[in-house]
Amino acid sequence: MTTNKVISVENLTHRFGEREALKELSFDVKQGEVFALLGPNGAGKTTTIRLLNGLYTPYSGSICVMGVDPAKQGGEVRRQTGVLTETNALYERLTARQNLTFFGTLYGLPESVLLKRIDEVLSFFTLEARADDRVDTYSKGMKQRLALARALLTQPRILFLDEPTSSLDPESALQVHELIESIKQSDGHTVFLCTHRLEEAERLADRVAILNSGKLLALGTLDELKQKYNPGLWVEIKLQEPLKGKVTGNICQGLLKIEQSSTEIKVQVQEEAVIPALVTALVSEKARILGVEQQHVTLEDIYFKLQGIAREGAK
Repeated sequence: MTTNKVISVENLTHRFGEREALKELSFDVKQGEVFALLGPNGAGKTTTIRLLNGLYTPYSGSICVMGVDPAKQGGEVRRQTGVLTETNALYERLTARQNLTFFGTLYGLPESVLLKRIDEVLSFFTLEARADDRVDTYSKGMKQRLALARALLTQPRILFLDEPTSSLDPESALQVHELIESIKQSDGHTVFLCTHRLEEAERLADRVAILNSGKLLALGTLDELKQKYNPGLWVEIKLQEPLKGKVTGNICQGLLKIEQSSTEIKVQVQEEAVIPALVTALVSEKARILGVEQQHVTLEDIYFKLQGIAREGAK
């Protein structure tokens, strides 16, 4: 992944009448990365995509996409981007090939280039065997793959995906995940992903931005967010029988927090190296240990912690 910025947003504010949909939002997106924008309904994710593609003019702030202002040169931006909306927007009475031909013609692709690209994307998304079947005979997963094929038809520099696995079954969602990963690996596309599925963002994204009511709560890699919002590691220790007395921070160095029940102790430690010393100290206190398991902080843990803080602050 390069460090070249393909999207720069500074102090972006957008309003619909009196309602402020985005509030001084700032972030950058680098070429070749998968960037995930997360937040509940109404957080401003789809509005951001529309602003980045020049479909809205921002109330204030600045946007630069591939070196141009989309509010002034939206056509130039859209010629270099592909967009997959939450609804696939396919013509179901047409075949897959006819759909791709129609959209490619709208983009102004020369016929010789278009025919080649149609064959390439149909093959890439394993749809060539059903290319001449009407789309209304496709499964949800196949329709989503065709919508992705349409978004990639013009070889866009940036691919915007708004809820790409919405209402898909787990198997179809997994196929879409694998396709997004292969898109990045094969061509180095930049992918701008909006999703409600936190495990999806954790698997696919290089960096994430978390929104609440149009405000940016956090931005960074998962490791950066863990370090900032959930420092330390949690360790769960299961006991064969209750330990006499309470475990305190005096038992060994490097303990941040202790939660104790009858046969389970959860401890937050500064670093992994503290764990052996903690186990040794517990054994010296006659603890009969059945198991020790390190608890991994997930994006979901960080997301709900930040959303909770935002809700409390709004009261």
